[in-house]
Amino acid sequence: MKVLIVGSGGREHAIAWKVAQSPKVDKIYCAPGNAGIAEYAECVDIKAMEFEKLAAFAKEQAVDLTVVGMDDPLVGGIVDVFEAQGLRVFGPRKNAAILEGSKAFSKDLMKKYHIPTAAYENFTDAQAALAYLKTTAKFPIVLKADGLALGKGVLICNTPEEAEAGVREIMTDKKFGDAGNCMVIEEFMTGREVSVLSYVDGKTIKPMTSAQDHKRAGDGDTGLNTGGMGTFSPSPFYTEEIDAYCRKYIYQPTVDAMAAEGRPFKGIIFFGLMLTADGPKVLEYNARFGDPEAQVVLPRMKTDIIDVFEACIDGTLDQVDLKFEDNAAVCVVLASKGYPVSYQKGYPIKGLDTFKGKDGYYVFHAGTAKFGGDIVTNGGRVLGVTATGANLKEARKNAYEATGWINFENKYCRSDIGKAIDEAE
Repeated sequence: MKVLIVGSGGREHAIAWKVAQSPKVDKIYCAPGNAGIAEYAECVDIKAMEFEKLAAFAKEQAVDLTVVGMDDPLVGGIVDVFEAQGLRVFGPRKNAAILEGSKAFSKDLMKKYHIPTAAYENFTDAQAALAYLKTTAKFPIVLKADGLALGKGVLICNTPEEAEAGVREIMTDKKFGDAGNCMVIEEFMTGREVSVLSYVDGKTIKPMTSAQDHKRAGDGDTGLNTGGMGTFSPSPFYTEEIDAYCRKYIYQPTVDAMAAEGRPFKGIIFFGLMLTADGPKVLEYNARFGDPEAQVVLPRMKTDIIDVFEACIDGTLDQVDLKFEDNAAVCVVLASKGYPVSYQKGYPIKGLDTFKGKDGYYVFHAGTAKFGGDIVTNGGRVLGVTATGANLKEARKNAYEATGWINFENKYCRSDIGKAIDEAE
């Protein structure tokens, strides 16, 4: 098979690495790719939002399967463009990707189908939102830009003043662009956060192993929200009882709700969950692999990923035996100092070869590029250093040891990824 992967981050590197393990695949392309993905794939200079160019390339090269890693092209309708040209593609159509593309849509869907989530109201008018905050809101409260905002369009406001400033930021100043044309105001939930990725074929859902992300830039969950500074899998807080509850009241009902709305979902649903005192509730949905969650979940996956992708497209997921290793994985993101605000690029990265031939150690490229003979930094999140272990403590020790093998100017990482593991004991 020939496979095309659309995207350029650590998630797409993890997908490319996993696809390369399938005996069914003999050629991988990635558009646009990055310096790490180039080890497994031929990188093609086409941007992720250039749907017609991508489809033309897939036809020219007789690509058998295209896998879309990123949210923007999925929400923009890349799957519809490919399907209209008779191309096989893994990911939800535009009318299903709205599950991630519009937070207002997903909240209304959960309300209609009684899927547990935080209480909320949707607003398209800044004055109405401000009036609601003055009269009805309880603090702290959460403001969410409706559309895609690189994982950063969520503000937790502790006071009315912060909330007013947040409304201005999202709806008036349009800090997140058109994503802020509509805004969700929802109750602030407390508890453990857990991410559960799942494969879906329109009717059947197969959850993967659980994970937990760390969104804040600084140690102790301080600083600004980022695309993710590290993650671990499995979550010790995601028990068998919680899993059974989520399958019955959250996972299958979401798939059934989308089908009932005439928006059958094929691809990946990422469930962002909050384990509250009243039981698990949905924080958010994503319509693709999480990044960096993919970097701890895929190294633990035993099943051939191509078999799973094909079953999701063909509606035969119920016949797939989805298996994961009985181990643990931790990913620590190496970022450029100053991320997510401002940072320098172009610094040579040393030590990448140390990972070659080391079983259970992986380095996934997120923001890298080739420059001359060097691989250089080319983004805020530069690399995801992942290691496995018999348990979470061992995996964390291994991951942090491996971060020391890599050096580049202005290297920064959190020192407390997976600290919650200790509290679980």
